Amino acid sequence: MTTIDKFFPRLILILLLSLPASAQKSEKRPNILFILVDDWGWTDLSSAGSKYYETPNIDKLAKQGLKFTQAYSVGPNCAPSRASLMTGKYTPRHGIFTVGNADRGQSADRKLIPIENNTVLNPSFVTIAEELKNSGYSTGLIGKWQLGGKGKNADAHAQGFDHVIGNTGGTNSYFYPYNKEGKESPHEGITSGKEGEYLTDRLTDEAVKFLDSNKEKPFFLYLSYFAVHTPVEAKEEIIKKYKAKKGDQYHNNPAYAAMIESADQGVGRVLDQLEKLNIAENTLVVFFSDNGGMGANTTQYPLRGSKGMLYEGGVRVPLIVKWPGKTKAGSVTDTPVIGIDFYPTLLEAANIQKPLNAEFDGQSFAPLLLGKTTPSRDIFWHFPGYLEAFKGDDRNKDAFRTRPTSTIRSGDFKLHEFYEDGRIELYNIKSDIGETKDLSKSNPAKAKELKDKLDAWRTKTNAPVPTKLNPEFAPAASGK
Repeated sequence: MTTIDKFFPRLILILLLSLPASAQKSEKRPNILFILVDDWGWTDLSSAGSKYYETPNIDKLAKQGLKFTQAYSVGPNCAPSRASLMTGKYTPRHGIFTVGNADRGQSADRKLIPIENNTVLNPSFVTIAEELKNSGYSTGLIGKWQLGGKGKNADAHAQGFDHVIGNTGGTNSYFYPYNKEGKESPHEGITSGKEGEYLTDRLTDEAVKFLDSNKEKPFFLYLSYFAVHTPVEAKEEIIKKYKAKKGDQYHNNPAYAAMIESADQGVGRVLDQLEKLNIAENTLVVFFSDNGGMGANTTQYPLRGSKGMLYEGGVRVPLIVKWPGKTKAGSVTDTPVIGIDFYPTLLEAANIQKPLNAEFDGQSFAPLLLGKTTPSRDIFWHFPGYLEAFKGDDRNKDAFRTRPTSTIRSGDFKLHEFYEDGRIELYNIKSDIGETKDLSKSNPAKAKELKDKLDAWRTKTNAPVPTKLNPEFAPAASGK
């Protein structure tokens, strides 16, 4: 060996040691487990104060990570929230405002003709799954998709997911074959099962299989449970437990509580599997809900309203994030975040510096995960349509659900603008979390400030506003 041969390896070592630590060893990118539950309200956790629902596994996750007390869904219902979560864009950008046709259930109590609704996420939008897949992540959807069925070129496969189980917009039964008509399962990838098999359990089984198969490389698993969306069906042995347990005026539905417990058990099993595979320490875990709880099944007191409304009960939702080595165990933040923020946050977590699409409305909350702060900003909601009324109970004075409305939260203040009559309502969320004291008349300056901001945002996003009158409208039918 020549002198040069002997010297060269040492030279390389010296050069490497002279580099910054970040250059000597690139940080391993985290796996991402995103658990999305359906219609799970802000108070529907024992760690959120419920004395009836039992959620020990999700509570444990909160003790290990960061709990957000003021997290919001982008829409008051399923489809718009999911579209915004996938794209990082507000609803006017993608045009998905509700599920199905905008005029569904059109009746004489509706003064305006709602804006036409998109039911499929346009394939031209780049999803967070596509971003992660392009960056080398294995991507999987297990459960509810809601943004376009097969054959429409916008199902989960077309939007960045390699491994897909479910891929539907809903289920009409939680027991195999998950079809009340007795036909085959409507869920892709589930072609067999045992009699009495529970859908939440089956999706958990599939999630465990995905983790087993993808433990050697970075993955993005979007575990999108159907629970706790209707139909309210649960395993009988768990229902019996809650029938024997005393509820209160807010939480007292045994079948609904049993659905929550099964979902919590599923979350626990998936988190345990991360530990068994020795990948928990490099997995960022998110627990989030697509909108508030359904008023016919649960109540979000002290919040006003429920699913289908832009009052706090319809859009304030649970959010927990655990990022080992980053988030402080048992920490809590009251900084407002919203569903569009996941897109830039996950890009940052995965160290994707040149995304396929950098045009998103969200703001990364990755600094919050590190114990830092984020710039303050306003957040918005836009719902230019109607949702069918349901037979809510007398605990929920707003059980008729939403009507065409836009909303802004700016600092501690929140303003609603109702398009049927031009009415505005202004609340101070910090001092009046239940939105009980309308300040629009007593604080006109603040009302005008927020109204001007809302107008500017609508212009910026091209938000469509319903103006055409419904020829069948009967004021008596609407109570107006």
